[in-house]
Amino acid sequence: MSAVYAAEGADFRGPLDVTKAATAVLDADGTVVGWNPAAHALLGYPPQEAVGRPIGTFIVDRPGEYHLATPLPGAAQARRQVLHMRHRDGHIIRVATASLPLSHGGTGPAKLLAVADADETERWEALQSMLRGLATQSPVGLAIYDTDLRIVWTNHALYQEMGTFQYAGLGPDEMVAHGEILSDGYPGTLEEAMRQVIATGEPVIELHYSGRPPADPEHDHVWSCSYYRLQDADGRPLGVCEETVDITDRYLAQQRLDLLVRAGARVGTSLDMTRTAQELSAVAVPQFADGITVDLIDVVLEGEQPTPGTATARRVVRVWEGPASADRDAHPARRRPVDHPADSLQARCLAAGRPVLDTGTGPVHSRLAVPLRTEGASLGVVTFCRDRHPDPFESGDLLVADELVARAAVSIDNARRFTREHAAALTLQRSLLPRRLPKLTGVDVAHRYLPADSRAGVGGDWYDVIALSGTRVGLVVGDVVGHGVRAAATMGRLRTSVRAFARLDLPPDELLTRLDELVTQDAHEQAAVHAPGSATEADDPALGVTCLYAVYDPVAGRCSMARAGSPLPSVVDPATGAVSHPDVPAGPPLGLGGLPFESAEFDLPEGSLMALFTDGLVQGRDRDRDAELDALHTVLADHERPLDDLCDRIVATLLPGPVDDDAALLLVRTRTLDSHEVAAWDLADDPEVVGRARALATGQVDAWGLDGELSFTTELVVSELVTNAIRYASGPIQLRLIRDRNLICEVSDTGHTSPHLRRAGSEDEGGRGLFLIAQMTQQWGTRYTPTGKTIWAEQPIPP
Repeated sequence: MSAVYAAEGADFRGPLDVTKAATAVLDADGTVVGWNPAAHALLGYPPQEAVGRPIGTFIVDRPGEYHLATPLPGAAQARRQVLHMRHRDGHIIRVATASLPLSHGGTGPAKLLAVADADETERWEALQSMLRGLATQSPVGLAIYDTDLRIVWTNHALYQEMGTFQYAGLGPDEMVAHGEILSDGYPGTLEEAMRQVIATGEPVIELHYSGRPPADPEHDHVWSCSYYRLQDADGRPLGVCEETVDITDRYLAQQRLDLLVRAGARVGTSLDMTRTAQELSAVAVPQFADGITVDLIDVVLEGEQPTPGTATARRVVRVWEGPASADRDAHPARRRPVDHPADSLQARCLAAGRPVLDTGTGPVHSRLAVPLRTEGASLGVVTFCRDRHPDPFESGDLLVADELVARAAVSIDNARRFTREHAAALTLQRSLLPRRLPKLTGVDVAHRYLPADSRAGVGGDWYDVIALSGTRVGLVVGDVVGHGVRAAATMGRLRTSVRAFARLDLPPDELLTRLDELVTQDAHEQAAVHAPGSATEADDPALGVTCLYAVYDPVAGRCSMARAGSPLPSVVDPATGAVSHPDVPAGPPLGLGGLPFESAEFDLPEGSLMALFTDGLVQGRDRDRDAELDALHTVLADHERPLDDLCDRIVATLLPGPVDDDAALLLVRTRTLDSHEVAAWDLADDPEVVGRARALATGQVDAWGLDGELSFTTELVVSELVTNAIRYASGPIQLRLIRDRNLICEVSDTGHTSPHLRRAGSEDEGGRGLFLIAQMTQQWGTRYTPTGKTIWAEQPIPP
């Protein structure tokens, strides 16, 4: 039967039940006319001593004044009292009494007085109150199933939960619609779980079960169910008792909390805005929503932050739509602009800067738009949709959606900042590395640069090709410790310094010495500014920089080289294809001090192939340097291939995947100038040779077929330079003309004093020669040699 009927019709038999209590039958005057054995046992008086005495003689409270009260209406009700009665041996007993009428007149038995121990009666009444509360007032649903798992009794709470559903005789899985067990580790149905309890006797605690009760058939509920076996005194199973509590609200709150925890772990794993939107969708669908769209303000995708209050739905780009793909590595959908109407959910959300809920009709019965906010500005809007979910969005969902989107907004803002910094870093990189290497007569070059930070696209390694005087070429590779923007900035500073020193025509060992002094000086200056151990203590990436500098002379076919911690270059002989390393002393890295730098000179026949590279090309984590060098030499052995093709093959062979260190590669194929393009004369240290020098120079210019204006300026330049050499130096003089892309005039002597350009006064007799040379030539300068110096000047050759 149901709890309602059980509460109203049950016969709760207690100590005052006439079948168990001590009873005395009284006449109309209250005289005992009947005395049962239970009364004898309770009070100690045998029937022969009790019968005929007034009942008041046994009562201590009001001796002789005991009167039976008029009974309450109803045959099953009686007046209840707690009295004190004297035992036959004299001690006092506290008893509970109840009187029942037997007749309403006459001389026969009139009343029945039931007596029981008061303490026992009160304990029984408390127990009955608890049982009645469980049956009629407890919020915990109770049900008893027989061994066939058919329901035989429920309390009032379960009856209300089921409404008017006639569940008597049904099984546990038939009481709700679409029921399923949510807890792991249990059988698939409640019936299977309960049979397991009957078979093993092991109770089941806190099993979560979901379904739709008859009282609320439109919504899913979740119950926490516990089961234990009922058995008789001999241990034979009688059935199963079920305790259920509706935990729908608590379960949904836990689900929302779990959702936020998963979002914290899975949303924002990369600095890609589309991937972040995909990760948000993967967390929210299908548990929270059936679909999701993510629209970003257009300037956000460019790395800019929208001005607060200017976000508009007409400037958004959709970066994600629909449920997440099962393949997290799948290519995201193409971004596309979306124009939301002014009265749309998304437009209203962006305008208000807060979530907007729309519980509409049709296939999508509920939508929720939440702005992607950060630092007071909206980056975009996220729209959650429910079309299959049974419940529309409610107020509790607003808080969850807002928190989900807030986590995604942080990641998207980080991606936006990264996009901006990435663009700045690429701009910095383009400004620091040579955009286009010069085309020189003496060499053909190709290069590759692979930063370890492929996302930032910048690093600390660099390469350079520098045009020097006399058609010579400066070749540079360097490696700054670390990678990223800071290393790139340090690289740019050092590259600029190398180019400045190279323009002074310094030999390789002296250039590295100057560069080392510069790095050491910068380190000392920073150490003086920042306190040791402080948070701002300098950590200069320039310390420990490696660098290789070489000067190739295509006229002589010789190369001079010095290195500061860099690996030896690989040189391929054009005739045999053999690969070797030139014997160049290993200097210490820049900024560390120690041994001085030394230069080495060696011949490079025309067509020689030289590979200059940094450590990142041939060594790294889990890479054997010797094996990598052998692989490099194998590729270089095919030296006749185009340089760009060789570069690609080297990178594909040595660095097929991501690298853990920046790598720079510079391939150089040498050429020599034809002897017909160079003319040199040794001149005596005598003023009379100036005229001869002019004649030799103009004759050579004419022989090369150059125009008359170039012949005139060359004559003037030669005259001035030879005159200065005779006047300010001693020893033999050499005049050399080189026809390359420009016409180069060089005068060498044994002096070590460089002439200085000055502006002569109106009355000065000299001092105008170098000024005239500077005005009439493209550029001029001085370089020092082991035997003296060379002053040179270049003139452009007309097309």
